[in-house]
Amino acid sequence: MKNIIITGASRGIGYELAKLLADQGHHVLALSRNEKPIVELNHENIHTFSFDISKASDLKKMTSFIDTTWKKVDILINNAGRLINKPFAEITTREFEEVYKVNVFGVAEITKCILPYMVSGSHVVTVSSMGGIQGSMKFPGLAAYSSSKGAVITLSELLAEEYKESGIAFNVLALGAVQTEMLEEAFPGYQAPLTAIEMANYIKDFALTGNTFYNGKVLQVSSSTP
Repeated sequence: MKNIIITGASRGIGYELAKLLADQGHHVLALSRNEKPIVELNHENIHTFSFDISKASDLKKMTSFIDTTWKKVDILINNAGRLINKPFAEITTREFEEVYKVNVFGVAEITKCILPYMVSGSHVVTVSSMGGIQGSMKFPGLAAYSSSKGAVITLSELLAEEYKESGIAFNVLALGAVQTEMLEEAFPGYQAPLTAIEMANYIKDFALTGNTFYNGKVLQVSSSTP
């Protein structure tokens, strides 16, 4: 059984992932600012506490948990994300920074914290977006979000190269539209082709086995270009 950390676990894909992996017997640390939905699951294989990926004190709380409870981490799923839908001319510098603080800097910081606990065969999976893929259809209003998702793709490619001798794999899943609360908030009324549970099932299997086949790769998980 694996020790697995999932960020953005309070709803949507992250929430479904935590349940699926825990039901399979894996030990899951489900992290999000709102821990209540995970606490209410009362699952013996899920640990949780309130966690803000942009706060150094919360990163320390996470590593303290690993030190005292697990000692090692097999899989990190960087799922937490922030999305702002706003015309480029109207988005403020602060809003741009807020998106990058979660989607880029948060991913970098949590990965840096977890790497000392990983061993050969460990897997870092970062959830990106088709909006970060060159040549894909772009939604107007997502200048901050989509550009941040492009940044973590390059970051993961670089880490795969930097750590290739360690046996730790870094891969990215660039998702198309998925029917989640975050999507509904940004695009009210938009109907995505996949549900959160359908995508969570795919990510679960990839996180557990994808490092056998891939390292430093970006897989486009979309039936269309968005």
